[in-house]
Amino acid sequence: MSRQPIEMPALSDTMETGRLVSWLKKPGDPVKKGEAIAEVESDKAIMELEAFADGYLAGPLAEPDSEVPVGTVIGYISSEPPAAEEAASPQAERPAQASPPPATGRAQEEPAVAHEPALPPRPARRSRPTAHPTPVGEASPYARALAADLELDLSQVAPGPDGRLHAAQVVAAALAGPEPELSAGPAYRLEPLTPMQRAVAAGMEAAARTPAFRVSARLPLDKLHQAAHEQGHSLTLLLGRACARVIERHPRFNAVYTRRGLALREQVDLGIAVDLPDGLVTPVLRNVGGRTLAELAEDWKTLKEKATSRRLTQDEYTGATFYLSNLGVFPRVTRFDAIVPRDASAILAVGAAHEGAAEFTLSCDHRVVYGADAARFLETLGEFLDDPVSLLD
Repeated sequence: MSRQPIEMPALSDTMETGRLVSWLKKPGDPVKKGEAIAEVESDKAIMELEAFADGYLAGPLAEPDSEVPVGTVIGYISSEPPAAEEAASPQAERPAQASPPPATGRAQEEPAVAHEPALPPRPARRSRPTAHPTPVGEASPYARALAADLELDLSQVAPGPDGRLHAAQVVAAALAGPEPELSAGPAYRLEPLTPMQRAVAAGMEAAARTPAFRVSARLPLDKLHQAAHEQGHSLTLLLGRACARVIERHPRFNAVYTRRGLALREQVDLGIAVDLPDGLVTPVLRNVGGRTLAELAEDWKTLKEKATSRRLTQDEYTGATFYLSNLGVFPRVTRFDAIVPRDASAILAVGAAHEGAAEFTLSCDHRVVYGADAARFLETLGEFLDDPVSLLD
């Protein structure tokens, strides 16, 4: 009898761990190649894990709702039905990197998890307390030496996907800067970040290093509102179409800075921010300027549904060339700034409309576009919003 291991897959370029949501089969159940056997949550979506061969699902299986490093074995596909005693014990021991229960702060008499040390009363300078303290014995010699030079407490640095702490994690901790000083305040507990929250945080940290500037304008929205209502389309979709039309006249806003030069993209793929209970995701509407509004509306409906149910695939939330964030559903939010994503040169933030107009704030990468460029973008956008007929084809 042969047994082939099932490993936690890398479902995105940034994924280091995944959460096993559930098993769709029980140990001993027959499976066919391509058949869904489990649900796995990446940093952006919940996806089905398919069997890579015909056979039978065999344990030990990783526990549902556990967080597992990419590449870790979570179960097996056996060429023959597993023994009865194996089928009766479906779950494996929790993987080494599964998320522990939340830790408690210094005012608790005992730590919430017996094997997890309490936070020290005064963290070392530039230390990085996390929900996953790492035993120093699991760090590479180079990581130890580097941490000593940088005055970082290794026990407070999160390990890599393999469960060991390498120089890359030490460097990342150092670049991220100091952690909040928690020991002087009240009792607290640490709530581990979800994969999505970690991905959003990492993306925002990277994006915040962009040399950005912002330009705002108050533009009319009443005619676009009316057109959206009459055509049965969302206002956000028409705003996205307007952005694509503006970019046709100002193509530099569809570029992105690279060390080799500016990458000038050939079509506008629009990333639209969607609010989710534990974070946000930006489904990407492809070729917004080159397809009919009816096609775009159908795609946008599907993308929103998949985003809400956490079923977006990686190619449905990556690769945008321009971004739109609309908080107009919150009537008291009249204006806000957005952070320029690292794969684009601009993002447009739209506040709530009052008296037929709204505040538009364009955040831009100053390595790609300049203040006058942003002013011209908003002027052109205002023209389309004043006469939205050309957006409805």
